[in-house]
Amino acid sequence: MSHSKRMRRWLAAGVAVATAGLLAACSATNTGPPTLTWYINPDDGGQVDIAAKCTQASGGTYRIQTSLLPRDAASQREQLARRLAAGDSSLDIMSLDPPYVPELAEPGFLAPVPQTVIDQRTTDVVDGARKGAQWNGKYVVIPFWANTQLLWYRKSVVEKAGLDMSKPVTWDQIMNVARQTGTHLGVQGIRGESMTVWVNALMESQGQSIVIGNASSADQTQFGLDSPQGVKAAEIIGTIGREGLGGPGLTTQDENQSMSTFQGAKGSFMVNWPFVWPATQSAKPELISDIGWTTYPRVDANTESAPPLGGIMLGVGAKSKHTDLAFEAVTCITSPENQAHYFVTNGNPPASKAAYDDPQVAQKFPMAPVIRTSLDNAKPRPQTPYYNEVSTGLQQRWTPVQTVTDQTPAQTQQFLMQVLRGERLL
Repeated sequence: MSHSKRMRRWLAAGVAVATAGLLAACSATNTGPPTLTWYINPDDGGQVDIAAKCTQASGGTYRIQTSLLPRDAASQREQLARRLAAGDSSLDIMSLDPPYVPELAEPGFLAPVPQTVIDQRTTDVVDGARKGAQWNGKYVVIPFWANTQLLWYRKSVVEKAGLDMSKPVTWDQIMNVARQTGTHLGVQGIRGESMTVWVNALMESQGQSIVIGNASSADQTQFGLDSPQGVKAAEIIGTIGREGLGGPGLTTQDENQSMSTFQGAKGSFMVNWPFVWPATQSAKPELISDIGWTTYPRVDANTESAPPLGGIMLGVGAKSKHTDLAFEAVTCITSPENQAHYFVTNGNPPASKAAYDDPQVAQKFPMAPVIRTSLDNAKPRPQTPYYNEVSTGLQQRWTPVQTVTDQTPAQTQQFLMQVLRGERLL
């Protein structure tokens, strides 16, 4: 779909919402400092807390009010994209899922980031988040918090198998341990965003991106799936599916279900986000002493892995009436101190390297140094304005996992090219 068609669709769908917001703004009083609206994703109250702190720290220059977005990232993207396309001026600050940043940056929906803010809030940032905050070589958002997957393991299982976890391990090795010990791997086999995360990490860990070349135009977008790296990624996923190494519920297993598999009697390894640590402490405290962690598994023993990148970026709406104040607020929100506090209270890892030096971080998350290392090596999911189409196509073609073969990468690549060129529908 072209940008012009995409914009017309968003305009038609979002004009009513935007109009309501503008009318409300017109009826508001103009007394007191400007109010900045920060559209936040659901959390445990951490963003509301930071908004209050930065309001106070501004000394009356501005106040921040928060507006809650839907729970799932796809719905967040849809709501924000429609309102931005309609020119809604109430979108001062937005918490954005990294994969959707190019889609909002390419048509100019995001205000340019001042160089002073870039200098203040990107030099201390982990490499993965720095990459995810850029589009076409320029910073278009500022990293707030970053996320990555670790390889979690049951110490009793690896001891029984004799696997040395002091060294990097490969997917082939952990698959062999699962076979030898009759245990299950905690992976996400469900048809959902987690499948895109998995395929992308396997590809990037081999130095090959899913989307290559000029990704700004649908007609010019090229893919790297039809490659030896794509075949190897399919071999790993397909083998785990066909051999039942992910357990009986693999095809419906998301991050929470894979955590349950890992916590069960047949748990061995799991690739998952750091939320599993406090969740296990709460639900299965007896397992804590049996849990270890290391960086994401390698595909090739001699090539460092490229773990998944998640988290939240902060963007400022191009039509905001207070862009200067909004970026001033973004600078406050993303301070190392606020990021460290957010990690400790809400479990979301910092993008700031300095935040990992906070003693409270080390106390609550003993794996924090590994998270930081992983984030430096992490790679974003495909950076393209057509991310929704690419991700949906991958999910359709790489599930159910037991049907994935060495033909899947080439078939997926052909399908995606046809979709972007308007020759097929998702």
